[in-house]
Amino acid sequence: MAHFLSYINWFTVEDADEPAAGWLHAISNAGYDGVQLLEPLPVDLLTKSRRLSLGVCGSGRVNRAEDAWRLAQEAREHGLECLTLHVGWGYEEEDAACRLIEAILDASARTSVPMYVETHRATIFQDIWRTVSFIRRFPELRFNADWSHWYTGLEFVYGDFDRKLDFVQPVIDRVDFMHGRISDPGCIQVDIGNFANALKLPYVQHFRTMWTRTFKAFLARSAHDAQFRFATELLPSKYYYARDCSRHVHDSRWSQALVLTSIAKDCFASAITQHGESPAAPQL
Repeated sequence: MAHFLSYINWFTVEDADEPAAGWLHAISNAGYDGVQLLEPLPVDLLTKSRRLSLGVCGSGRVNRAEDAWRLAQEAREHGLECLTLHVGWGYEEEDAACRLIEAILDASARTSVPMYVETHRATIFQDIWRTVSFIRRFPELRFNADWSHWYTGLEFVYGDFDRKLDFVQPVIDRVDFMHGRISDPGCIQVDIGNFANALKLPYVQHFRTMWTRTFKAFLARSAHDAQFRFATELLPSKYYYARDCSRHVHDSRWSQALVLTSIAKDCFASAITQHGESPAAPQL
């Protein structure tokens, strides 16, 4: 059976009130499988994470073709499991955008480091039509899905939600990594309360649909022992993601990360059942 791995992106604990034992111990004790560290790579956190048997993946931005090779080499040198990437700024002409994609695919192949391009605003993958068109040219692309950027930024509920999901099926079929954040039609990051409360919210149900559909596609194409990484990514108020941007504490990001991960585990179990396998009991 394919495996669901729960990670936590370091943004989620940035500027938060650190527990006495430190965030890495809290992450390990909560049952997470790993962490996603930010660029530039903090080698001290990498070393401490491994001492706690936490998996480690990275992230970065590719603005120029040479950035892809630099990030891939660094990831290989430090033994990172994979990278997620913001690619370009979104205003690149087609040739320039394709050169960035080619550089990423080449660097990934040459270093054997999986490099997942992200569905993110202010990148060449900010638009569903352009992203699908890139896949027609580069079917080997693999994605980190942060569905909140498209759900809110492209207002998925304005029009036919199901038809839009059908249109982005080529993306769904290539997602191996996911950033865990739930948005509503007007705000990129919202507090959804506890698990029971979250299930009453219509936009949470939309995300359950998107996440389950993503997991089903992963199970359908993957080897029996494949691993899907779900990294909760909740940004602090200074980045203006949250509604109340006057707050400079962790504004429940830690507790929300646990809720989001539980929802994702539930969706993965549902996808396994629909795929015809018996789901393992959730651990988080």
